[in-house]
Amino acid sequence: MPAQLTPWTAVIPLRGGSKGLPGKNTRLLAGKPLYRHAVDLALAAGASRVLISTDIREVLTAELPHTVQALQRPSELCGDTVPMAPVLVHALQTAQVQGPVVLLQATSPLRQVADVQVALQRLATCAFDLVMSVTDAERSVLKWGQVQPDGRFVPLSSPEHCFANRQSLPPVYKPNGAVYAMNASWFIEQNSFVTERIGTVVMPPERSHDIDNLSDFELCESLLKL
Repeated sequence: MPAQLTPWTAVIPLRGGSKGLPGKNTRLLAGKPLYRHAVDLALAAGASRVLISTDIREVLTAELPHTVQALQRPSELCGDTVPMAPVLVHALQTAQVQGPVVLLQATSPLRQVADVQVALQRLATCAFDLVMSVTDAERSVLKWGQVQPDGRFVPLSSPEHCFANRQSLPPVYKPNGAVYAMNASWFIEQNSFVTERIGTVVMPPERSHDIDNLSDFELCESLLKL
């Protein structure tokens, strides 16, 4: 994999109020806190800076590598319903970040260095505003639709897909939440991930697990030990 020459910043958001698995971001996974898997991956992938946006006191006071900085997240950005965009904007503006940025959620500990580096390489082509990791999804979703108030069925995709055999439907992919790459100035101006220019990095399902509860945590731990 060619070296990434342009300095880039990793941002790792950590919120202390998880309901599915309380304390999951600092819970030991395969011998180290969950969030440290994201930190170590960012450094291994070549990040020049790593920013941790958090309200977790244990992380804010932790001894971290010299290129890693824990930022105090304001309480108004720590609620269950707060979207990721303002959290990321706060981190970028507070740390005065410029250039490429990669958002790495701690709950995706199975991603690899190559996933991050490919995302950065595709961002560097300037063909995309945002590059995100995706994984295979069930293609039968193309048969789905919405029912309008008048009872009318509106397909989510092409109407012919509703009546096709599943095997004949085209492949479908879904975001897996593991990697998002963008330029800091673009994101601050947009204050949103939404764009029509989205590139992708396809990750296999076995590396796309996201930790939400104890079962997810135990599965990821077992896979890391293989």
